[in-house]
Amino acid sequence: MGITRRRQRGRHAAVGRGRYLVGAIVAAVVLTVAAVVTVAIVRSITADAPTAAPTITRSATPTPPQPLTPAEALPATSTDPNACAVSFAGDGITDAPQLQIQGTLYDHLPIPQQDGAVFAGWYTTPEDAQTFTVAARVNGADAVACAGRELTLHGSWRSPEEVAAEDVGVPILMYHQFTTKPEGESGWLKANYAYIGDFDAHMTYLQDGGFYLPTWDELSAFIDGRLYVPARSVIITDDDADSTWLELAAPIVHGKSLLTTSFVITSARTEPTPNMYVLQRSHTHDMHTAGENGRGRMENWTAEQIAADMETSAQILGVKEVMAYPFGHYDETAKEGLRQAGFELARTIEPGYVHAGADKLALPTIRINYGMGLDAFQGLVG
Repeated sequence: MGITRRRQRGRHAAVGRGRYLVGAIVAAVVLTVAAVVTVAIVRSITADAPTAAPTITRSATPTPPQPLTPAEALPATSTDPNACAVSFAGDGITDAPQLQIQGTLYDHLPIPQQDGAVFAGWYTTPEDAQTFTVAARVNGADAVACAGRELTLHGSWRSPEEVAAEDVGVPILMYHQFTTKPEGESGWLKANYAYIGDFDAHMTYLQDGGFYLPTWDELSAFIDGRLYVPARSVIITDDDADSTWLELAAPIVHGKSLLTTSFVITSARTEPTPNMYVLQRSHTHDMHTAGENGRGRMENWTAEQIAADMETSAQILGVKEVMAYPFGHYDETAKEGLRQAGFELARTIEPGYVHAGADKLALPTIRINYGMGLDAFQGLVG
């Protein structure tokens, strides 16, 4: 009986194990079928789905660099960090930009020409150009100052009739030596020695009075009728480049920023200019002495000899522009010698003012003698 029950329990256990195995097998089959079906469905969906376009990354097309304007390109041609491109604007003005250097004087600004009109100069603004504001007029007596390495100057015009009506006469002042003695120096050359206190007062008057200081190329254009200069214009010169000029007077014109010209005898002095406001020009190389007839060599030598001397002087000074006759002595032969040497202007000691149409090789002057106080000076320059 006990054995029979144990056998029955064994058969029931075996049957249970068999059922368990069958269930496991069926479950595995079901899972496998499910997996296969899932893969097939996914593949079907993937096959039916549209293929996404590949992503293409494109770089932006670079903007070609804009060509530099002539004014923008100019500073790049110089290694000087103070280089400045100066452009010119105004009715009918087509002059190309110039390269100028900040902190130095403007170097030969253009003087445009237009039929039936007289150029009235360069100004800092269009408004000043139209009103001919002297304080805003710019020329080679002024130091270059610009922002961003570029600057535009504005030009204007006047009619020939307007200019002729003003009939401007430009005084060329002629100084010689200087003294610190109010009573002056003794001797026959006393008149040549201006008291330095008077000179200082003269220069202060010109500075405070807003006088215009034409350059020599401007004076030439003024004589030709191509350039208008204001009524209160003046040119300051010194003869001989004496040591008293260098020690006493040159520092004053530098301190007041007044353009002057020192006429140098280059056989006696070859030093560079004492400051940028002093232009050194020729008083001949070796003709500041008497010739055979007792007058200056310029009235004794041939045109060829004069030209050779002037060439030597120009080589030392590095410029041909204007000269001053030694002792004021000259004749037609002297003038021909200057022409052969390439000089355009020459200053005499003859009294007077430079007007349009003047003889460029016989410019008059206003001599400043010892004892000339401010009142007398004002009467001469206006």
